[in-house]
Amino acid sequence: MISRERLVNSFCDLVRIDSPSDEEEEVAQHLIPRLENLGLTVERDAHGNVIATEPGELPLLLSAHMDTVEPGRGIVPVIEGDRIVSQGQTILGGDCKAGIAAIMEGLESVVEEGLPHRPVQVVFTRGEEIGLIGATNLDYSMIRALEAVVFDGNGPVNTITGSSPSYMSFDVTVKGRGAHAGVEPEKGLSAIRIASELIQELPQGRLDEETTFNVGLISGGTVRNAVPVEAVFGGEFRSRNTESFDLLRMQVQQTLQQAREKYRDATIEEEFEVLFQMYNLDPEEGVVRMTRRIMEDMALVPDIRPSGGGTDGNVMRRKGIQSVVVGMSTNEMHTVDEYVVVPDLVNTAAFCRRLMLEGHQS
Repeated sequence: MISRERLVNSFCDLVRIDSPSDEEEEVAQHLIPRLENLGLTVERDAHGNVIATEPGELPLLLSAHMDTVEPGRGIVPVIEGDRIVSQGQTILGGDCKAGIAAIMEGLESVVEEGLPHRPVQVVFTRGEEIGLIGATNLDYSMIRALEAVVFDGNGPVNTITGSSPSYMSFDVTVKGRGAHAGVEPEKGLSAIRIASELIQELPQGRLDEETTFNVGLISGGTVRNAVPVEAVFGGEFRSRNTESFDLLRMQVQQTLQQAREKYRDATIEEEFEVLFQMYNLDPEEGVVRMTRRIMEDMALVPDIRPSGGGTDGNVMRRKGIQSVVVGMSTNEMHTVDEYVVVPDLVNTAAFCRRLMLEGHQS
């Protein structure tokens, strides 16, 4: 059976390990011997993703990511009744270490009892928070599973991601002309001023129920007393509507072109990159039917809802793996107010256990 005490201890041990994106190695080294002690064969692909495999046909893929966002260094978990929180200066790291802890507890409970079960492959990825980099670079020749459950959703485990958006990142570099700000400012062309005008012309926030736009990064200039030569800003837009997604790219490009015509002595360059693409969950897919049936058997009501975020499931689905993303008990992701509800975490681990025990019945 699921051990609440072991699960909570496992989760707290994980969040105490610093693992901002691109710095996941200590978490990987913590997990590898645990997986090997459970009888799984553990390998690393060229990107450093952890891939653990049990022998057997038709394995089920269980996945979560190892990295966390900032501020995520020196996390101190605090147990307050049925909640686990941070001390308040950092995130908690429930995203996605609640998912990892639930997978590990599900595995441990099944293996220690020697129960027959559907074989699994476990994939713990790197760099999910910076654009699903680990899943994108995962060596899929090492993956035998055709069905996956990704533990990376907000809220309790019965929250199922029904649709997820496409995501475009963009970076804009503006180059103007420098001059002494106090002696001859009229000879300069401020890159910061041009960049600020561009940002003001771009949309911001929630544009509709399917679409958001955000400028989240800006830098420029070198000293206070010089007209700044260069400014850089970066942002993102995402939508679950293909037409809206394409129109936003056109809008950004038109805004930049208008600025080029206004400031002919400036140079304005942009880079776009699609980091992941949208999907809509098919309720008739085998892994979805299996997920819903197990939840209902656990007296949980499947709550299928759209998400504005992306997960490794976006990438895995495009690689031909039927994937469903479920909640993992964490709330207020990416903030210092993040918390994990312990009974929900126990349910998540119990759901993982049931996947292994009953998944072959799909």
